[in-house]
Amino acid sequence: MKKMVLSLLTVTVVSTAISASLHAQEYEVESGDSLWKIASVHDTSIDTLRTLNELDSDIIHPGQVLQIEEEEIYHQVERGDTLYDLAGEYEVTVLDLMNWNDLNSDLIIVGQELVIYPNAEAVDQVVEETPAQPASAPEETEEVAASESDDNQSQTEESSEQKTISMTATAYTAECDGCTGITATGLNLNEDRNKKVIAVDPSVIPLGTRVHVEGYGEAVAGDTGGAIQGNKIDIHVPTREEALSWGVREVDVTILE
Repeated sequence: MKKMVLSLLTVTVVSTAISASLHAQEYEVESGDSLWKIASVHDTSIDTLRTLNELDSDIIHPGQVLQIEEEEIYHQVERGDTLYDLAGEYEVTVLDLMNWNDLNSDLIIVGQELVIYPNAEAVDQVVEETPAQPASAPEETEEVAASESDDNQSQTEESSEQKTISMTATAYTAECDGCTGITATGLNLNEDRNKKVIAVDPSVIPLGTRVHVEGYGEAVAGDTGGAIQGNKIDIHVPTREEALSWGVREVDVTILE
């Protein structure tokens, strides 16, 4: 569904790139490195490396940390693309783009200028899933029936824990120009702006599944999104203001039978 996404979906970036100032990243010298090798890999010059790191010679040693310049590229945001698309084009991560541009969410606005460091080392965002705790073994008892009852209860508790997943939750709304409001499963969110729907990766949570999202309530997995992959969800809220207020959160999602 086309939607205003306050998550990993939103707007486009025009390729009106202009070079600007330089961004420095750190590089730790490894055995066998030379200034010539490092300069070649990072598309810079030996003189630049010597100047930036105040080196009196070309001698470097393993473990030494060097500053390396990275060229900035600026793009002006245009309606239609997303941070996810831009990250793929420049082989960086969405988290990189958010950090470089001091973004608190994945929302980008038409006309906004974004800075990109295409040669910078990508930052991976890792979402840890809360492991299910193994149920304690039932205490031994003289009565077989009591032992079986304890065992069944332990299995039920373990099964319940395995249905709760720690996920990254962002928010979106159908309140935007050109948004159809129709989800991947055919739900019309413009007809029911308060409907509790989440966008999911169907390989993690099948479409149609009822869930309980911490801080959001009971909802149905009724939508998908290009940037919603793995342990990520997008919750539907009635207005743009509510989506901005939600931001990006870590929540527990419980699968309901």
